Amino acid sequence: MKNNATISKEYLRVLHKLFSRLNNSGINWVIIGSTGLALRGILVKPKDIDVQTDESGVYEIELIFKEYVEKKVIYSSTGKIRSYFGTLNIDGTKVEIMGDNQKIVDGKWETALDLNHYKEIVEFEGMKLPLLSLKCEYAEYIKLGRQEKAEMIKEFLRTQK
Repeated sequence: MKNNATISKEYLRVLHKLFSRLNNSGINWVIIGSTGLALRGILVKPKDIDVQTDESGVYEIELIFKEYVEKKVIYSSTGKIRSYFGTLNIDGTKVEIMGDNQKIVDGKWETALDLNHYKEIVEFEGMKLPLLSLKCEYAEYIKLGRQEKAEMIKEFLRTQK
């Protein structure tokens, strides 16, 4: 895949750092959100890089990137989403790390996603990056009531057929 204009040089450098440290770490991780969409060629401008993993993975990532920890991982809830959550600041770029994400659907907390089931590898700038599948991203945005992003994904998928 060619470099997409929506991925800045700063983000690209951070993605290379993430990939180089996490690629062979044994951690089950994926890039989600706007950065994941941009890496596929959807025209969005990411405001941060979101990395999803499981509970143990989020603490391992925090340790691997200890020099960049901005907010230590804690279990937190927004009322719609709960997870083990922390933030890194890698060279001025915010990286949100989250483990065992759960969303509230029809008044009940859903089970955290099995990332292995929804993970797709996308080649970008010499890296084989793990991303959440677009169909799963679409479903997640619908659950969160983020129709605009969901429609962008739906349109992108339609044009790829």
